Amino acid sequence: MPQGRLATPKPGPTPLPILAALPTLTETSFYAHANVPHGTLEQVRYTNHAGKEKRLHVYLPPGYAANKDTRYPVLYLNHGGGEDDARWSSPTGGCAPDILDNLIAAGKARPMIIVMPNTGGLASFTPPEPGKDDLCTQEYLKDILPLVDTRYRTQASREGRAIAGLSMGGFVVTNTGLAHLETFSELYIFSSGYIGESQKLAEERFAAILTDPKINEKLRVPLYMGQGETDIALHNGQHFMSLLFKNHIRAFWVLSTGGHEWGNWRRYLWQTAQLMFPN
Repeated sequence: MPQGRLATPKPGPTPLPILAALPTLTETSFYAHANVPHGTLEQVRYTNHAGKEKRLHVYLPPGYAANKDTRYPVLYLNHGGGEDDARWSSPTGGCAPDILDNLIAAGKARPMIIVMPNTGGLASFTPPEPGKDDLCTQEYLKDILPLVDTRYRTQASREGRAIAGLSMGGFVVTNTGLAHLETFSELYIFSSGYIGESQKLAEERFAAILTDPKINEKLRVPLYMGQGETDIALHNGQHFMSLLFKNHIRAFWVLSTGGHEWGNWRRYLWQTAQLMFPN
């Protein structure tokens, strides 16, 4: 568990988001390319079920090649609007490989595979109708998950899958992950939240999921949302979190300084990676 004040909300008559402070960090210490064992980064090309050529970036943790009998949990990490599968692994973007290398070396995160797909043109800003999958979810279920579980030594079960995303990628977390808790067991949202009329649709279309008496058992870790104090998605995220608290769903609400920016998203990944896949 990372240092800091993460709190599970205790719902009351008027549930409100619980503010949790991020750990104090120097600007580059946690994502520096340090002198530690490093994982590997691969580009994987595939043809999806619609016949379109696609690409994934995949991070394999240190020791993956040597530990041939070990199976690893998988984090599916989604980019924001106008970006692609390369941004989370870029040294000018998410720095995900270095963040995980450093955490694993310090014993603060489990070795895991990170899959970074390209969801441009697929992700929807509107919650799906019950029983219907948007294009992004179809790609996940028909293409991405089967490919990853076949190509890599994964823990191919819901307990071995987490899904996270920033901004537009946050909608992938809810539209794909929340809608398919039989497939994913951990949900992490960075700087996102439904907008305008989609807020009401979320209440309606996720009603059966949010009122499921077993939802807190299905979420291995409380649902996480990180937002900056000046984030353009702050109020949208607050609305979604209040919807969770209204239904007594365990959730972390983390408020940090700054806005809709990589400085926050790297910190959220650093923090959530330490929560993922508890033994």
